[in-house]
Amino acid sequence: MQNTVTNTNTYDDSKKKILIVDDEPSIQDLLVFNLEKEGYKTITASDGEEGVSLALSQNPDLILLDVMLPKADGLTVCKRIRQTLSKTPIIMLSAKGEEIDKILGLEIGADDYMTKPFSIRELIARVKANLRKVEQNDDLSVTGVRNNKIVVGDLKLDFDKFEVEVRGQKVTDLTRREFEVLRYLAQKPGQVVTREDLLEKVWGYEYYGDIRTVDVTIRRIREKIEKNTANPKILITKRGVGYYIESK
Repeated sequence: MQNTVTNTNTYDDSKKKILIVDDEPSIQDLLVFNLEKEGYKTITASDGEEGVSLALSQNPDLILLDVMLPKADGLTVCKRIRQTLSKTPIIMLSAKGEEIDKILGLEIGADDYMTKPFSIRELIARVKANLRKVEQNDDLSVTGVRNNKIVVGDLKLDFDKFEVEVRGQKVTDLTRREFEVLRYLAQKPGQVVTREDLLEKVWGYEYYGDIRTVDVTIRRIREKIEKNTANPKILITKRGVGYYIESK
């Protein structure tokens, strides 16, 4: 791993607090050193139970979460944190490289997934991108947006309240990333958006062709907004191209 990074912040990170949940002291030390060098505050936990406790009591701006942890594994920790903190970015870290581990992490609400050994420079870039996506206010001056709300067919989004309604019924369990995907697509009703475009515009950085991340997120959204996921009527797939929101 690299142990130095160049500070390229374009906004003030000095008050951002990052929770590191990892039972390897060497990894903890490496992350603390580099993150604090970038101006972040850090807190650390060495097992899953402590990670959940600190996440809920300290309300960090971002969480770096190892998968293999004592007392409670990272997937369980992520699920428990998501029950209370729906908007906090979670980047999962794991020595495992299997696709199934990544898919499970994303399915339970993680925003990102990195496999050890990872580049510190890349990890810092992903931390910045996830924090930036939380803070930035996307340009909402598009057709159909009124008072930070938009209605497209059976779908209604309230950007200020972070709320989604489908046929008048509130959807209460969307993660921040899932909401952002819906918001981006809803602002382009009927327009097919490629997976690559979603990765760039919603995730905020290049995923090096890892479009599986988008597919997993789309599937989770459908489970929450569609009556029949096998025959979706709101979030539609254009085979071989991407996805769009039905505008009728």
